[in-house]
Amino acid sequence: MNFLNFKKFNLPDTPGVYFFLKGKEVLYIGKATSLKDRVKSYFSKDLIETRGPVILDMVFKANKIKWQITGSVLEALILETELIKKHQPKYNTKEKSDKSFNFVCITKGHLRYGVDDLPKILIKRGKDIQTQAQKFSRIFGPYPNGSQLKLALSMIRKIFSFLDDKSKNYEEFYKQIGLIPDLEDHRMYLENIKNIKLFFEGKKKRVLQNLGKEMKMYAKIREFEKAGEIKRQMFALRHINDVALLKEEKNTKQLLSRDSHSNLDVVDESNRAYVAESTPSCSFRIEAYDIAHMSGKNMVGVMTLVEDGEPNKNEYRKFKIKSQPDANDTGALKEVLERRFAHKEWAFPDLIVVDGGIAQINVTKKVLSELSLLIPIISVLKDEKHKPKNILGDKNIARKYEKEVLLANSEAHRFAIKYHKDLRSKNFLK
Repeated sequence: MNFLNFKKFNLPDTPGVYFFLKGKEVLYIGKATSLKDRVKSYFSKDLIETRGPVILDMVFKANKIKWQITGSVLEALILETELIKKHQPKYNTKEKSDKSFNFVCITKGHLRYGVDDLPKILIKRGKDIQTQAQKFSRIFGPYPNGSQLKLALSMIRKIFSFLDDKSKNYEEFYKQIGLIPDLEDHRMYLENIKNIKLFFEGKKKRVLQNLGKEMKMYAKIREFEKAGEIKRQMFALRHINDVALLKEEKNTKQLLSRDSHSNLDVVDESNRAYVAESTPSCSFRIEAYDIAHMSGKNMVGVMTLVEDGEPNKNEYRKFKIKSQPDANDTGALKEVLERRFAHKEWAFPDLIVVDGGIAQINVTKKVLSELSLLIPIISVLKDEKHKPKNILGDKNIARKYEKEVLLANSEAHRFAIKYHKDLRSKNFLK
């Protein structure tokens, strides 16, 4: 197959899974952020240098390309693995054989269904599964890229919360940030597990159908809070945010360099990420916000970032307030948050810190709710000398991350004052 053959297929610029075929035989399966760009890369002049002789041989033998569009990169990642397992393509050898790859395992649980008996979702290495297989009701994988899998599972967990092997130690904290569901309702929890299984099977439509039935059932028996939770799940499932996965994929590609003497040519570069086991997993990100002005004039807002306990000044952001003609701090904060979360290419935080009190927490909650985002919020309350006197919000989070919260808040205040003064000086000179 050559580039002219490729052009006639007219692949879409959307996420999905692609197939190289020879007649009816599936030679190779891969996932793509953009099907068009990804498949086009197989027809570059330097294919043998970038992908190696095995992939070159595969493209030469192929005479057909098929594809399946997915609603997100996350769905493409999951669907690719299931299809490789189903079709066992010759040129995806690495995905089938390497026992160091990761698998998503769902434990069986017991009939009593006490909290300790409920099914859990775990990530296990292939080499560990052989001795523990009897514990699991379902096993999905293998997934070559461990860090991508962890990100994917964290995204799924924000839609369908579940128990893992760490839940017992961090139960209260996990509850506050929405990673553990209402464990009093075992039926709802088991529905979450059922829907996660279906999602990993690539059956998103079935999941949405199940959720629709569940929502109607809870509404009928006047359990409106639970019906509302399922409505949130449906919205989140239809609007999966791929930012974290896209960022991770970009980082992985930057870290990987081709070794011409290795066997990595068996898989394409998005599937070679198992080499980069040192690639950082998703770090704990705290975003802090503050507003600065003088009686409503030269009003500005800022965002600062503390990542794993250290300020990351490369990701500080400035916002000149446009919507507030007077000294409305909460209105300005609302504008800043809306503008910040319009940037879907920015990684989302694990915790938000605002300067102020209940009013600032409430306006932040409102913005996040409108965007269907579940991110915990902390506020730092100041005394008359603008020194921290209390931290409002979840006490467990506040205790665990007190040092980082205060650092992020201090950085936001310093950065906001500096930006305000710079803007004031600039306007004065004008």
